[in-house]
Amino acid sequence: MPRVSEGEEVIIERDGKPVAVVRPADVVCGRPISESIALAEAHAKELRYEPAMDPDFAADLEEIIKSRKPRNISTWE
Repeated sequence: MPRVSEGEEVIIERDGKPVAVVRPADVVCGRPISESIALAEAHAKELRYEPAMDPDFAADLEEIIKSRKPRNISTWE
């Protein structure tokens, strides 16, 4: 929503009653994925080998990715 990214709060209503307020985030938590990847690559260089993902976690992650359904954004403004 361009208005929100410009700092404006937007009130979402249903039947004339407010149900949600969308506003810009105050503080961004976490770090960008690019920074996480760079940290992982630096760590691998320090270790002098590529760490391996736990097989059970890898299988769970693969199942999650395979079962994802596309989001329906046709009703979004």
